[in-house]
Amino acid sequence: MTIQTAKLSDPAVRAFVTAVNAHDREAFLALLAPGATMADDGSDRDLDEWIDREIFSSHGHMDVDNESRGGRALVARYSNDTWGEMRTRWRFTVEDDGRISRFETGQA
Repeated sequence: MTIQTAKLSDPAVRAFVTAVNAHDREAFLALLAPGATMADDGSDRDLDEWIDREIFSSHGHMDVDNESRGGRALVARYSNDTWGEMRTRWRFTVEDDGRISRFETGQA
């Protein structure tokens, strides 16, 4: 069962999912701490290149099925124009100022 985005527990993660689903690159980038990093399937990736390819140019969308770790870990059905839909896991590191310094994703 999908969790409505507005009901996600962590404000930064909720804003992240909202920005992805709205295809709002500016809002997405505003959520990231300076020097933010990310990994996909266990490998660090170039953040700017990855978000352009996997989210914004390919119309990424997240439907969250489960959250844990106070809302900083998700299991979601992620879809985009390149890969279709897949079950994914997401983990977020959120700094004291509420910005995301790292996120990790991969197939669940």
